[in-house]
Amino acid sequence: MKAESLGPETKCSTSLTSTASPNALSPTTTMTYSRLTRFARQQTLKLMQQLNGCCLEIDDGNSQWLLGQPDAPLKAHLTLHEPSVWRDIAFGGTLAAAEAYMDGRWSCDDLTALVRIMATNVEQVNQQLDHPLKRFGAPLTRLLHALNRNTRKGARRNISAHYDLGNELFALFLDRDHRMYSSAIYPHANATLEEASTYKLDRICQKLALTPTDHLLEIGTGWGGLALYAAQHYGCNVTTTTISREQYEHARARVAEAGLEDRITLLFQDYRDLEGQFDKLVSIEMIEAVGHHYLPTYLQTLERHLKPDGLALIQAITMRDQRYRFALKEVDFIKKYIFPGGFLPSLTALLSQLTRHTALNLLHQEEIGVHYARTLRDWRERFEDQLEAVRQQGYDERFIRMWRYYLCYCEGGFQERAIGTSQLLLAMPNNRRAPLLGSLEAPLNYELQAPE
Repeated sequence: MKAESLGPETKCSTSLTSTASPNALSPTTTMTYSRLTRFARQQTLKLMQQLNGCCLEIDDGNSQWLLGQPDAPLKAHLTLHEPSVWRDIAFGGTLAAAEAYMDGRWSCDDLTALVRIMATNVEQVNQQLDHPLKRFGAPLTRLLHALNRNTRKGARRNISAHYDLGNELFALFLDRDHRMYSSAIYPHANATLEEASTYKLDRICQKLALTPTDHLLEIGTGWGGLALYAAQHYGCNVTTTTISREQYEHARARVAEAGLEDRITLLFQDYRDLEGQFDKLVSIEMIEAVGHHYLPTYLQTLERHLKPDGLALIQAITMRDQRYRFALKEVDFIKKYIFPGGFLPSLTALLSQLTRHTALNLLHQEEIGVHYARTLRDWRERFEDQLEAVRQQGYDERFIRMWRYYLCYCEGGFQERAIGTSQLLLAMPNNRRAPLLGSLEAPLNYELQAPE
């Protein structure tokens, strides 16, 4: 549908959301545009005329535009509070647009829906990303990302930048029972975040066929949720390692409180420096912190620490195969502001490296990305409910907008399957575990939306 201007005198009927900065312009304030800004607006609207399967309304204070299909169920209303946002979008791509949101220069009535619109129209978005003027800043951005490479020193710095923000912050929105910072699995549409986290942990333990005689190695402790669950419910010994100081101290306190020091060994150590062999191994969403260059090293580490008949389960966020090479070269909002040094493998790239560098075999693979969308929604709703507590911990409005954007950005990506999450069960050559036979009947009505 061609972009439809609703007229220069039409004012926005949607009120500003709480994401607007206190000094932001009202959407009814007439803005003055430079020639460059007018050009940027023209180019952006021309590109967005091609939006499909959605309806996007933009209000910049002077005019409103209706883009896409007005009757489409996927809708978002975008309000620009400063003219400079047009230039950000036109010449800076999605990263500059995200930074403008963090600064409070635009707002949206449904940020997750906006991300979904961009994900479903990825080719049009890529055209905007490849604008010639954006290329001037791209080499510097990529250089800064390259400096975040996950050497032993770099990995500790990168992990600290995110996970050492403070245990109190994460406690505000993660599940209360296990404090899992990874996708839950919802056994039914009405399941709580706590129930879904427990179900995920038990599913992992069952896939690994844990027994009291097993010694389980965990790479990436988190806040100790899986180590505690495996030791308490399956009676096995667990050795677990992290390089986050905040997580280490919290997990150590939880292990002591549970009286499980005799069964759980907690290490503050890089995964590349581990010693010994184990019956089973688990690593939940730690692979994203490895980095593209160290993926073979990570996979070889799994093999090296497993006994000849061992089993490993890794849970990994994955990129679509078709966009993997592009994503390796691009520095997006997540890489710059949330997970420095991070990367997402594609399933094909991961399995290719696994085959090339190890003797491990893929025994079972399960895609649970739609559950991550629901998990992120639950996290986001809890975060929004705790904004005053977030402020009391010393976080400012820019951080709040950044964190909101992060949660919505990921939620929308999972909803549209731009990214996914796989649980991969890997077996050493001498392992003879029986096949896992799953039900062909989905237990949930995906979108995983619980009844109101």
